[in-house]
Amino acid sequence: MIDVPMLLPAILALHAVVAVLLPPLVRRLGPRAFLAAGVPPAVSAVWALSQAPAIVAGHPATAELAWAPALGIGLNFRVDALSLAMIVLVSGIGAVIFCYCAAYFHQGERGLGRLAAVLVLFSGAMLGVVTTDNLFALYVFWELTSVTSFLLVGHDDRKEHARRAATQALVTTAGTGLLMLIGFVMLGHAAGDYSVSGLVADPPDGGPWLTVALVLVLAGAFGKSAQVPLHYWLPGAMVAPTPVSAYLHAAAMVKGGVYLVARLAPGFADAELWRWLVLGFGLATMLVGGWRALRQDDLKLLLAYGTVSQLGFLVLLGGTGTQVAGVAMIAMLLAHGFFKSALFLTVGIIDHQTGTRSISRLTGLGRRMPVLAVAATLAAASMAGLPPLIGFAGKEAALEAFVPGAAPAPGPQGAAVMLTGLVLGSILTFAYSARFVWGAFADKTTVSERGFRPPSAAFAAAPVVLTAVSLGLGLAPALADPLAQAYAHDLPAGHHAYHLSLWHGITLPLLLTGLVIAAGALMFLRRRAVSRLQNRMPRWPDAEYGYHLFVHGVYTVALSVTRRTQSGSLPVYLGIILATMLVLPGARLAAGLITGEIAVPGVEGAFRLWDSPLELLVAAVVVVTAVATVREHRRFPALILLSVLGFGIAGMFVLHGAPDLALTLVLVETLTTIILVFVLRRLPTTFSVRPNGWAKRLTVLLCAAAGTFISLALWVMTAARTDAPISQGYTDRADEAGGDNLVNIILADFRALDTLGEIVVLATAAVAVASLVLLNRRSRVVDEPAAEVSVEAEEQAQLAAAEQEHADAAHAQAEPALGQGAEPARAAGAEARDAEMTTAPPETRDSGGERGPDRSGGARPADDDHEGSDDDRR
Repeated sequence: MIDVPMLLPAILALHAVVAVLLPPLVRRLGPRAFLAAGVPPAVSAVWALSQAPAIVAGHPATAELAWAPALGIGLNFRVDALSLAMIVLVSGIGAVIFCYCAAYFHQGERGLGRLAAVLVLFSGAMLGVVTTDNLFALYVFWELTSVTSFLLVGHDDRKEHARRAATQALVTTAGTGLLMLIGFVMLGHAAGDYSVSGLVADPPDGGPWLTVALVLVLAGAFGKSAQVPLHYWLPGAMVAPTPVSAYLHAAAMVKGGVYLVARLAPGFADAELWRWLVLGFGLATMLVGGWRALRQDDLKLLLAYGTVSQLGFLVLLGGTGTQVAGVAMIAMLLAHGFFKSALFLTVGIIDHQTGTRSISRLTGLGRRMPVLAVAATLAAASMAGLPPLIGFAGKEAALEAFVPGAAPAPGPQGAAVMLTGLVLGSILTFAYSARFVWGAFADKTTVSERGFRPPSAAFAAAPVVLTAVSLGLGLAPALADPLAQAYAHDLPAGHHAYHLSLWHGITLPLLLTGLVIAAGALMFLRRRAVSRLQNRMPRWPDAEYGYHLFVHGVYTVALSVTRRTQSGSLPVYLGIILATMLVLPGARLAAGLITGEIAVPGVEGAFRLWDSPLELLVAAVVVVTAVATVREHRRFPALILLSVLGFGIAGMFVLHGAPDLALTLVLVETLTTIILVFVLRRLPTTFSVRPNGWAKRLTVLLCAAAGTFISLALWVMTAARTDAPISQGYTDRADEAGGDNLVNIILADFRALDTLGEIVVLATAAVAVASLVLLNRRSRVVDEPAAEVSVEAEEQAQLAAAEQEHADAAHAQAEPALGQGAEPARAAGAEARDAEMTTAPPETRDSGGERGPDRSGGARPADDDHEGSDDDRR
């Protein structure tokens, strides 16, 4: 084993550090800061490739970071062949996409620093997913990818559809991730090992719980990799910027579910339920995605549904659990990452330069961008499975994996069904690949050319580089074959060994490839007939409708439950809490005492009424004040009694030798009493609602039962102590703290954080009291002038108002007699008012949204919706 301690964790930490530094760097450098953002994934890719020879030879690279050694908790990392293939995609392609971002985004674009930082965090989280060897750490990194992808998809948060798509993706991936976590706990508990490698090497025995656990884990994988019927979120996530889509939805995030299925397949592929779930959902996803891709006019949506189809293909291969399928999965994993990222980046260039991604509006781009057209055509050829690209080698390996009799699973009949489905899915893939090339670059006589500037060489470099890698792996498949063989080594072998190659002779997979090319070309040429067929097919409710139906159902149930449980009554809430305490632990304690499972402590030595007679006196004060508080119907006396009760408890602490604790309690009680005094001044004198009849009896009974349970539980627990009390440790180590007062030592040393919390509470309460006092004083200052108004002034104001009302009434009676002569006068008055408004000083004139002070002396609020209205002038 190659031990590289702290190196891989350091690379993960580098992602976090760079993410923190990126926002100010983007403000200074603009989009060029993305070149710095690409450093962490580039370092990760270089490190992984440096370990490749040993990993391929069967010696995984490991790293361990101790977290809580006493509890046996640590961060363990393990990089084997599958992890290495994923790092090539996550970090290698990621570094290229970061360079592409430097040319794609504009200077001063809104939220660019945040986007760069979150994209680097996503890269680090995805690197953690594919390298960690602990189930819980895997889940943490898994959810980090969901959260960061939510922020990336919703980057333009001013658009409602972007926010909606981001929420939809988060709900789907995070919700299924919670199911996956439950499955992880069940698997780890059954196996007695929470390491991924240990779980795969020694899987737990079968049983109903194992079946449930596998279903839950696969639900998480299917949600992340957009398998039917959870595929709806991926096309919606295309609202993200194109580099984000190329990274998340082609190279990295959506591969998380594929990775998990392929990671667990060596240990669980023999489970019948696992195999048919993976094969069934994978094949259905491949067919549905390919069929939906054929009807898309948006190039990006075409690639999105094509990605759904390819993800189904990858899940199918990864979960089969045979050597040939494993070889095909690694080949197609690499092929899809390179060709789909290149195609997404190509769409980004087209959209950036022409302003559209619509097939019906594009024409002539092949003549005007020949280099980009050649690169995209080669990438699409790899997607279609044409030689001499890596997609062809992987597609032939996939067909070979399901040739009946060539592999031990899934049996002859199952293999025939899967082979037929793969051929149909490959035909659809060829057809939408041809549609992409034709739609993006062909000359269309019915469309007028759009004026645009060709992309710069630096802008077009990224898709060219990715396509060149895809072509290189196709021309020399021996470069990828050792990696594929290293992964497939632990899987059940078929009748013969299989290696990636462009030529295996005249075989059934080669003949099927010819059939796929012919049928796919015919389907593309007859695209109008296919479109008419799709339009005539009945429109069934799609998966996204099911998602919205589910969310609406959750809202409805939540509102119904909240309406019934959240009554707004604090006594009801407290009663529910006490009743729950009595029903669950209380019933268990009572059952244990009745059956004898819990021993009743003896009175001698375990039960004392008091240590000092003064305690009896203080206890009597506490009990009397508590009863008096409950019976008091006036608020203020009840507050005084409640405060006396608190001071009585402080006195109990003094008698038990804790004066510092008693002082703290006295301060808290004092501040609380002062706050409540100010509050009670604004409330009625008496309590408005008091329980009567059965409600009162039930309340008394519930409180008495709760008090009895707590007292009895404390008595039993004290007598059942098996170890020495922890307080003895404080006494033994008091000298080390350098103090004489044990309470002071506990507060200042052993429990310093608790003391800090109490200080914060006291400071917060003091600020609240000061605010109330100052607010009350300010209210008096404002109210005092109004209180000093004399009776004579009030009478004069009333007389003036009456005279004004009489004058208005006389004017109203005289107005009809004026007839039309009143109109010129009214118009002249209006002109005079307008002139007055025009010549008024700027600070008093109404100027649309920004208005001057009103007659009361306060600033009038702006109102853009009623700019310069008649009401404002009046």
